[in-house]
Amino acid sequence: MALDGITTAAIVQELKTNLIGGRIDKIHQPMADEIRFTVRGIGVVRKILVSANSSTPRIHITETAKENPMTAPLFCMVLRKYLAGGRIIDICQPDFERIIIIKVESANEMGDLTVKNLILEIMGKHSNLILTDENGRILDSIKRISHEKSSVREVLPGKEYVFPPSQNKKNPLLAEKSDFLFSLQLQAGQKLQDFLYKNHTGISPIMAGEICFRADLEPSDTCQQISTEGGEALFIAFQNVMTEVKKGDFTPKIYYHPNSHRVLDFSVVEMTEFQNLEQKSFPTTSSLLENFYQERDNAYHIRQKAHDMHRLVVSNIERCIKKKEIQLKTRIDVADMESWRKKGELLTANIYAVPQGVTTFRTQDFYDENMGEIEIALDPTKTPAENAQKYFSRYNKAKRTLAALEVQEKQNDEELLYLESVLNALENASDEGDLAEIRTELAESGFVRRQTSKKGASKPKKAKPLHFISSDGYEIFVGKSNLQNDELTLRFADSNDLWLHTKEIPGSHVIIRTNGTGTTSDTALAEAANLAAYYSKAKNSSMVPVDYTLRKNVKKPNGAKPGMVIYLTNRTLYVTPNENKVQSMKSV
Repeated sequence: MALDGITTAAIVQELKTNLIGGRIDKIHQPMADEIRFTVRGIGVVRKILVSANSSTPRIHITETAKENPMTAPLFCMVLRKYLAGGRIIDICQPDFERIIIIKVESANEMGDLTVKNLILEIMGKHSNLILTDENGRILDSIKRISHEKSSVREVLPGKEYVFPPSQNKKNPLLAEKSDFLFSLQLQAGQKLQDFLYKNHTGISPIMAGEICFRADLEPSDTCQQISTEGGEALFIAFQNVMTEVKKGDFTPKIYYHPNSHRVLDFSVVEMTEFQNLEQKSFPTTSSLLENFYQERDNAYHIRQKAHDMHRLVVSNIERCIKKKEIQLKTRIDVADMESWRKKGELLTANIYAVPQGVTTFRTQDFYDENMGEIEIALDPTKTPAENAQKYFSRYNKAKRTLAALEVQEKQNDEELLYLESVLNALENASDEGDLAEIRTELAESGFVRRQTSKKGASKPKKAKPLHFISSDGYEIFVGKSNLQNDELTLRFADSNDLWLHTKEIPGSHVIIRTNGTGTTSDTALAEAANLAAYYSKAKNSSMVPVDYTLRKNVKKPNGAKPGMVIYLTNRTLYVTPNENKVQSMKSV
């Protein structure tokens, strides 16, 4: 997901259009590597996000807000001193690099107008946000880089600002055909894709692949493998992309992996290579970046918050599996219990025929239809009656063990099924409300301590079931946790609504509103079954069995764990979960 030179050019164009002439108003630093400020234009106020985060460096217009610290960090105070009230006079991208310079005209201590430069360097883990004065001296930076950290380039107050070391790449906007083809010959052993992005600034590997695709060439072919015509076709494709950039002909889009709603990449230039993939268009580059990073940040935040619960649930699942293995071994150990009872009874029946002090005794097995003989092992130090009693004791002990084992197996199987359903809910959690509900559920089930909320702390909003509309208009609801499943099935649904759940597989309860008719369309049933399979442990399987029945046929046994129900008179559909169909359904 490269925020390359082309995307940088698109955001610079957008910022110039919207911000030049505006005055910088409020400046905040909600996070250690992120600045937010507002720009007031004529009758409009825009919020700007600038991030030097190592994994998500970027700048764009934003609609979101973040809570700010009570005391502003030092760098924020420096920005307020030099930029607050200043007028943005230019925004540029030097040499098509991933560097954006915002020039701000503001008054100094003497009241004279001077120009300060706010410089965002988008360089992965080396990303930085630097403020310089009119002479190019560094006033401060969001990340200070001393000589100990980098012997190549210091970034400290008072030092002269210099651009990051050049990699001797060429500006693609200035490329000429003769020079391009000559360089192609010089790099004979290099792959075409590598040639494009390693020799030109601002070109990402994925964009290099797109240029090769437009030229009808394989990115993995070497420069020496292509003909003269191929080289010229590559330059034309390269030049066409650069022409789109020069004209500002941008089409911000997110592209998704085939058969999955996982993001493949985003681009501000039309990716003809991905023309058959699912894609989402955005009106501006800012809205593209905001949507992309918001989704990614939210997913990361939820994963982090869910980490401890996930580890706890997995640990308990592993405990249940080990217990199941022990129970299986115990069942094997008592598998011969009936033969012990039989041997005790045969010894009792032949008590006077058993010689004293022998190690084995053969007798007719009257439990066998064919009345064959059976050999019984004996302890020579015990009497025949004591040997018989030993077999009876062994049988009775095994009988008691088996009775307890059956109870324990039932409890363990129920707990394992329940924990797997919680794990499934954690993997489907999409916000803090979902996580809070799952934690409450785990606390009620005794797996974690109940949390006492801090005085004055805001409670997360109560999570709601997912709500979809089928393609033919039926309302479909999907529980996201076991507590939600109980609420949805036992209290929300009407008796004649249709209830769906994966057969003997942990997953969500799904309800189709039938408006009292007890019937639904085949289309709605198929789409609801797909939702049930998708929001289950079998999400990545094929031909998943999904049971469905009327809600009135679903009961909750006394003492059952959250989400656990029994049902009768059901039918079964077999579906292969399809994420694209889930994403295409209208959610409410």
